[in-house]
Amino acid sequence: MARVKNIEAFCNVCNSVTKMELAGDAKVFDLQNKKWAKCKKCKQMIIIDPTESPKPEKLTADNIEIENCSEYSPKKSYTVGESIYHSAWDDYGRVIGKEVSSGGQNTIKVEFQKLGHKKLIESIL
Repeated sequence: MARVKNIEAFCNVCNSVTKMELAGDAKVFDLQNKKWAKCKKCKQMIIIDPTESPKPEKLTADNIEIENCSEYSPKKSYTVGESIYHSAWDDYGRVIGKEVSSGGQNTIKVEFQKLGHKKLIESIL
């Protein structure tokens, strides 16, 4: 049985660092040192650069600009890296990821200064 080469890389579909199975070279002239890889979490094939660091820029709640925060509402949609203020919890946080729950509802992962990591609902109609 052939040995499979696994590496850690950032998956744009999962929006996280996951283990990936290398599947071959990307045969495009512009894409030197790029490889096809299959994400073990979401099973999607993406092109990665194995020489790049697998860790994306770390988003933390420590360096939030309070004057640029938007107030959290489940009716709004948010982007990764956006700063929010949750008035019920009186806490500031930064969106570190987006997911779709098993029920099909959009959720965001937020790292708050006081409360730590929380999942919040977004885009309720």
